[in-house]
Amino acid sequence: MKLDIILSGVGGQGILSIAAIIGEASLREGLHIKQAEVHGMSQRGGDVQSNLRISSNPIHSDLIAKGTADAILSLEPMEALRYIPYLSDEGWVVTNISPFVNIPNYPELDNILEELSSLPNVILLDVDAIAKEAKVSRAANMVLLGAASVILGIEASKLEGAIAQVFGRKGESVVDMNIKAFREGQSAGRKQVENKRNDSCLSCLRNEISGSTG
Repeated sequence: MKLDIILSGVGGQGILSIAAIIGEASLREGLHIKQAEVHGMSQRGGDVQSNLRISSNPIHSDLIAKGTADAILSLEPMEALRYIPYLSDEGWVVTNISPFVNIPNYPELDNILEELSSLPNVILLDVDAIAKEAKVSRAANMVLLGAASVILGIEASKLEGAIAQVFGRKGESVVDMNIKAFREGQSAGRKQVENKRNDSCLSCLRNEISGSTG
């Protein structure tokens, strides 16, 4: 197994908690991990970026080269777009579509989302809205992780166990809240992936029909 993930967002959104949970879950599966030093400023409002590399074999470098990332997970849409050059041809982007408030000179959101939605493998979710509706607003980052779990290839049970490990000191109610948010995201992410597969199958069928009648 090899999985190279770029995580991005803004300080205060909880992107580093996502990295910690994926790392812990990977260790539970007996995998090797390396995490690059965070770039940017992790305090509220500063951009946060981390490289997380996971493999069945020992890993020598903690940096992900351009064009090689298997996934970009982002809690901020502009930050997701920033790292697209690092994505491999078959890589996935899983991102929040709700921008972080108070970022100066923010580009037109419609333009950002249009570019992101043009990617072949992408899950676009309003994780803040999903978390709010499920009454777990403080765990919007776990909604994103849940959606990403659909494509990461790491067992959901391992990720939930890692959530319990990472948040265990904060009490059972906090663990339960984060696991609930994770499952909400997992359900939303699965629906998007299934819809894409159905659309792809329908497109292939139309092409076959067109070819047979042409």
